[in-house]
Amino acid sequence: MFSLFTSILFVYFFILLGYMGKRIFKDEMSEKTLTLFSVYFLQPFVTVWGFSTAKLHSEHFFIPLLYLGIIVLLLLPTILIARSLFADKKERAIFSIAGFVGNTGNIGIPLGLALFGEQSVIYTTLINIANVFVVYVIGVYIYSRGSLSIRQSLLNIIKIPIIPASIIAILINVYNIPLGDQIREFFKMGAYGGIVLQLFLLGTFLYGLKLHEISRKLLVGTLSQKFLIVPIATLLILRLTDLSAFIQAVIVMEMMTPLAVANINLASLYDCRPKDVTTLILLSTLLFIPVLFLLSYLVEHFYQSVGMP
Repeated sequence: MFSLFTSILFVYFFILLGYMGKRIFKDEMSEKTLTLFSVYFLQPFVTVWGFSTAKLHSEHFFIPLLYLGIIVLLLLPTILIARSLFADKKERAIFSIAGFVGNTGNIGIPLGLALFGEQSVIYTTLINIANVFVVYVIGVYIYSRGSLSIRQSLLNIIKIPIIPASIIAILINVYNIPLGDQIREFFKMGAYGGIVLQLFLLGTFLYGLKLHEISRKLLVGTLSQKFLIVPIATLLILRLTDLSAFIQAVIVMEMMTPLAVANINLASLYDCRPKDVTTLILLSTLLFIPVLFLLSYLVEHFYQSVGMP
């Protein structure tokens, strides 16, 4: 557990750099410019590199498909609830999608390693890949609808380059198309740059943040959805499957990861209250600290119950 907190602490250092950069340079450092550079140039590198780290097999595809299926199943009633709770279209959009876009990469993968060991990596990697489609298809549409028409929102999905990049990366992986060491290093450099920029971007949005400005209904509703409703509903759905307890635990863990920085990308890109989204990400990340202890206890109890070390 100590190594997990150390890893997350180093991740937060880049967030601090972003905060300090915005504090020093203020309007000279544009969040919109950083967002455009991240979404349209570096995030495709993150996706392609992610697919190159593990070989996909047919039996693995069921897990990300199940993850997507659970999200879609829970998303539909959430959208209906949002219509009755929020009159403001932007708050409605945030409540509908933010809780489903978790940090399955920067936090989910190392957390899986710390809690479940190396055997979890293949599953957390695939779930993170599925989360990319949640972010850049469903997320793009819903965040766009906070400000734009249905037609414009659908067009925005096509404009995001990460989707065609993901399709190409899947084909390269499935058909064993060889990539030279130099090309792999090229994608790795771009991916690391994209991950760091994401964290840096979060830090820039944290500057000047005023917690009291966010709607209390949006705050309580989104965080309750993230840490209570979605994990419990996911667990109930998974109990209907014949998946092992180990895989079920990994999926539930990924559903409980705090809100992803990608939420800021989309909220900023489509003018959907990025400051409110930043507040939700910050508070969900802080709230996740006690959740870590609970997850650690439950996993330890699980291993003891099945007689595993």
